[in-house]
Amino acid sequence: MAKVPRNFRLLEELEKGEKGIGDGSCSYGLEDGDDIMMSHWNGTIIGPGHTVHENRIYSLRITCGEHYPEQPPTVQFVSRVNLPFVSQVDGKVDPSKLPVLAHWNRNYSIETVLVEIRREMASMNNRKLPQPPEGSMF
Repeated sequence: MAKVPRNFRLLEELEKGEKGIGDGSCSYGLEDGDDIMMSHWNGTIIGPGHTVHENRIYSLRITCGEHYPEQPPTVQFVSRVNLPFVSQVDGKVDPSKLPVLAHWNRNYSIETVLVEIRREMASMNNRKLPQPPEGSMF
């Protein structure tokens, strides 16, 4: 099977992100519409219900390097959050501690990453972790 070139793949993701994902709990789009390399993205996750994250809106920065989708994007929270895979210094997600990044597959996407982070927020280990004040940023 032929590999889809990086920019075609990112154009597909941009189109899908602009239409919105499923129930709207995660969204993403280009940070700057003039970014012809489509490297810098913004993401949003609405915290899952029945957790300490409920009704919170988390902002993230996603960077798709030149080797994406062969290599995973880098992900960094802009909104403060307490999760085991997020640095409390700068909000960067440690790829070795988040399975979707640690076991990256070129068929995964920005959407896959955001949905998996949200799923981790709702996991038994993370759903009740004390959180920083709502609205605080890294």
